[in-house]
Amino acid sequence: MYFKKLFCTVAVLAMAAGFLCGQQIKDGTYSGVRIPAKPDGTLKFALMSDIHISIGTPSEKGTMQCVEDINANPEIQFVMINGDIANFGSDDELQSAKDILDKLNVPWFIIPGNHDATWSESGTNSFSRIFGYERYEFEAGGIKFIGTPCGPNIRMAPALVPRESMLWLEDQIEKMPQDQPLFYANHYPLDSSLLKYDSVIELLKRKNIQLVFSGHWHVDKAMDYEGLPGVIIRSQLATARKEIGYVIAEKRGSMITFRDKIVGKKNPGEIWYTVRLSNGRPYADDTVYEHPRNTEFNTRFPQVKEVWRYENNADIGSAAAIYSASNQSYPGTGFNMLPSSSGSVVKGDIIIFADEAGMIYGLDAVSGKKVWEFRTQGKTFSTPAVHGKHVVVGSSDNNIYCLNPENGRLLWKYACGKSVLGSANIFNNTVYIGASDGSFRALNLKNGKLIWSYDKLRSFVVSRPYADKEQVVVGDWGNRLYSFNPKNGKLQWEWKTPSSVRNMSPAQVWPVKSKGRIFIVTPDRFSYILDARTGVQLGRNSGGREAIGLSPDGNEYYTKNMKDTVKAFSTENFNMKWQSVTEYKYEIGPTPITVKANAGKDGKGLMFISTAKGSIFALNCSDGSVEWQHYMSEALVNYTLPVGEHQLLVSTMDGIVALLEY
Repeated sequence: MYFKKLFCTVAVLAMAAGFLCGQQIKDGTYSGVRIPAKPDGTLKFALMSDIHISIGTPSEKGTMQCVEDINANPEIQFVMINGDIANFGSDDELQSAKDILDKLNVPWFIIPGNHDATWSESGTNSFSRIFGYERYEFEAGGIKFIGTPCGPNIRMAPALVPRESMLWLEDQIEKMPQDQPLFYANHYPLDSSLLKYDSVIELLKRKNIQLVFSGHWHVDKAMDYEGLPGVIIRSQLATARKEIGYVIAEKRGSMITFRDKIVGKKNPGEIWYTVRLSNGRPYADDTVYEHPRNTEFNTRFPQVKEVWRYENNADIGSAAAIYSASNQSYPGTGFNMLPSSSGSVVKGDIIIFADEAGMIYGLDAVSGKKVWEFRTQGKTFSTPAVHGKHVVVGSSDNNIYCLNPENGRLLWKYACGKSVLGSANIFNNTVYIGASDGSFRALNLKNGKLIWSYDKLRSFVVSRPYADKEQVVVGDWGNRLYSFNPKNGKLQWEWKTPSSVRNMSPAQVWPVKSKGRIFIVTPDRFSYILDARTGVQLGRNSGGREAIGLSPDGNEYYTKNMKDTVKAFSTENFNMKWQSVTEYKYEIGPTPITVKANAGKDGKGLMFISTAKGSIFALNCSDGSVEWQHYMSEALVNYTLPVGEHQLLVSTMDGIVALLEY
């Protein structure tokens, strides 16, 4: 009996080695695992999602209890974890999750969610570094399983499967046999909360897609994605009944069932969803689904045209900038201190942008053709700052780079302790920039030498500071807004948000200043007015989220609300002067509001509102009326840079850089 038991144990281990031996991790992808069905042809696996690890909280214990419960069930063959692993995307949270999940005694496969990407102090690098990958493909019982990340990376926006992952997904699907069943996993559902969801569905329908797994909603729910069966998985966190648990999926023949398994209870609960897998396509081939676009804007306002469009191979999580040897005016000289360019593009001007593949590019501003490129070793979310013959960009490889904007050659670089996701402001030949290592720095523009550093930030920085001769103002993800002496870095004041929830921090906003006041907006949907000298709160107004701007004369500040409305308030008495109802609908994009003086109705200026779903609205500063609208793409529009009299330089999160003329 002993030798028989020993033989069986060795056989099981040999089988495990056999189906895991082909595994490999390369370029952020985990692949090669092949898991056989049980002798009777069944598959049984566990599904976890939204574990939201936060150090020292019950989430750690709850996840460990789920792991122990899974390990106690010898019938479970593998585990899928569908995103939102960390609560705030921090390195220690991700490492804690990895330490816990490593205790699973079966293969497990994991993808990131929005909490792992939107608030990632590493610029989403730590997920791949800690887990080894951020997307996967494996086979179990002859079924192909594919999982992808979907962000949104760093910027608050609807989710978006990154362009590089879409290209990878397409490659995986093209290599599949036509009749092999396909199961797809993504943290977000394949609905309108995921930008370009229709493009994902279109890819999946090229082959034998049978089922889609998601999380995000924290509930068990059956879904239908244009005929595709889908299932949303509950969070492992305790429910209203204080029940910690996960989901067990079991495939028998053509049927796959889903049940909750509550930790501490012997048996799974009742089946809450059953899917019958199809011999052919599980959806109607002849059904045509409408995928709404805002392209009617472009028909209604034909005066807005693209001079050129450059389509990148990776997502772009920051704005594009412009270098001009003759007429450059950056970052501005007035109250607003926002990037601007005083003349239309001419030969010799260079457009500069950075992408999530770690590349910095220079394009010919007249034609949009690539002139040069520079590679960093990490993803970049930092908007290039141009001053003279210097362009400064931070990277998640922990370095601040200064390049020659004409040819992309490295002039200097400065190493920080962690990722540099913040954007620089250059004032009086000094570079002001924050990083994820708890420090805010002032560097000499010419040589990159440190002038001063403040190392007591509460959290990491992702925005661009305001800077003038009196102060430098920046927010972090630690609920704080700071004002520093620009010469020596001495802390002048520190303002704390009313909410202690980190997600409500003034981290994404680019602060603006007028009449001795600092104006910001935060995700609690209020704008705040602070005394620039003392940091004392002078007032607040409802509306807004993270997008703010100033009128050309500095007499008004503007906020973009989350539902169709833009508001203008007096910078003198803070009263609302007007509000405008637009057509952008639900809106969460944090892109700053930019303005062009001496334009629009009565020459009082035009403001440019960028949305998270690819549209740009030009409103008259005098009353908020819509001058024109333009649809760019299906993703977040980054900073819109006014150029000359009638041009805008635009970049989008899905990899587009374009020069518009209006």
